[in-house]
Amino acid sequence: MQKLCDTIDAFNEHIGRIIAWLVLAMVFITFLVVVLRYGFNFGRIALQESTTYLHAFIFMLAGAYTLKHNEHVRVDIFYQSMSNKNKAKVDLFGTLFLLLPFAIFIFWVSFDYVINSWKLLEGSREAGGLPFIYILKTLIPIMAVLLFLQAISLAGRAWLNLTSPNPS
Repeated sequence: MQKLCDTIDAFNEHIGRIIAWLVLAMVFITFLVVVLRYGFNFGRIALQESTTYLHAFIFMLAGAYTLKHNEHVRVDIFYQSMSNKNKAKVDLFGTLFLLLPFAIFIFWVSFDYVINSWKLLEGSREAGGLPFIYILKTLIPIMAVLLFLQAISLAGRAWLNLTSPNPS
């Protein structure tokens, strides 16, 4: 179980580190859009849409990385003062009954939506926009798979914590 959790964590860590570089690209392109528009009265829809695409890539693909690092939004009124065993119980329950069903539901609901977009090779509705909406929509089930994998790791670690004599 430990090896599986470590493998999933390493995979999502790798994805997160790659995605982090997209933040720099997004900032650069946003800066370029502003300079070109207000400095040179020049604009391109595709350039503006590329920041939206990068934003989507960052948020959709970095969710599992964020979860791995325990940086996700959590109502932390009682959790922070709990013992490690009780934290593991909360993590296991939340993962099994909330996160895993959510990831499965998102994957299931988005599947036909994404397939139809690929069939049409859906592109931007804007003239001069990017022709890759189908790739953007593909991020939805990919996000669900990454969250599902990280949920398996989180549940596995919680289980290991609950069953070990010395909780970490």
